[in-house]
Amino acid sequence: MKILVIRFSSIGDIVLTSPITRCVRNKYPNAEIHYLTKSKFTSLVEYSNDINEVKTLDEKDENNTIKQLVQEKYDLVIDLHKNLRTWKLKRVLNTRWISYNKLNIKKWLFVNFKINLLPEKHLVDRYFDSLVSLGIENDKRGIEFYFPKDFQYDLLQHNLPTRKYTAISIGGTYYTKQIPINILLEIIEKINGPLVLLGGGKSDLAKAEAIISELNSKVVFNLVDKLTLHESAYLIKKSNGLITGDTGLMHVASAFQIPIQIIWGNTHSSFGMSPYLPAPGTQSHRVKLPCNPCSKLGTKKCPRGHFKCMNDQNVEQIVKNCQSVDTAQ
Repeated sequence: MKILVIRFSSIGDIVLTSPITRCVRNKYPNAEIHYLTKSKFTSLVEYSNDINEVKTLDEKDENNTIKQLVQEKYDLVIDLHKNLRTWKLKRVLNTRWISYNKLNIKKWLFVNFKINLLPEKHLVDRYFDSLVSLGIENDKRGIEFYFPKDFQYDLLQHNLPTRKYTAISIGGTYYTKQIPINILLEIIEKINGPLVLLGGGKSDLAKAEAIISELNSKVVFNLVDKLTLHESAYLIKKSNGLITGDTGLMHVASAFQIPIQIIWGNTHSSFGMSPYLPAPGTQSHRVKLPCNPCSKLGTKKCPRGHFKCMNDQNVEQIVKNCQSVDTAQ
């Protein structure tokens, strides 16, 4: 039996598919399982023992991708992305096809009219709902993050203390998911112990440098734009906890059962994208506003201009939660 699992992007969404590939493997131990994603995300799945081969989407020539997939003659496709691209593939591959309910109408109602008809069910559980006909059940082992077989990383090269620091993810795909500099500075100044700043790209680097320039004697390790994704994941795995917005690293931390302080901006946990089976001490921090959520993904700026969902966060409570987790450990 040959099975194709599809999830094109992004970091968090792909990490959340790990229980699916694991349970598909458990159900079909002798199957050949392939995974289709974008080339920049292949490292998230290529080290999984549950996946035989990773296929990459040729974004410049989708017909080339289609041609390769047709030749594979799949017996089953599990579509965990469900968009126009996968609809085109469905027409061409002409095989048994399973996809999940994205609940787009209910999400639209919540974003535009603040009518929340969304079920209190995580995205991972909605994935499993779509697999009932295959007899595939959730093993409740949570999500996984895969390291290369020979992966090694020494924290001492950055003079980091072993498991005595708090990690902070300062970036995010969209501006309205990112924790503002003023809130980050308040958290950093109030929290005990050393901190590690994580992120990637020029914009995150500029943000980190602006933060560092405002600090005095606080012990902060700026590793923004200096690490690979696997290195960042390892630092999170060895941390006391993670402070983050709605980011992919939030789900990475959940895979390692690391306590998370989630600072929600424009998005909402009702969309089903909160940490899955999170560690004790994980806490969501949300400002209740009549305009929230204003988008299911994120935007380049606050539509209202005030960005209160981030700027009005209760920093004292966030810090208190971090300290209580540190004490418990």
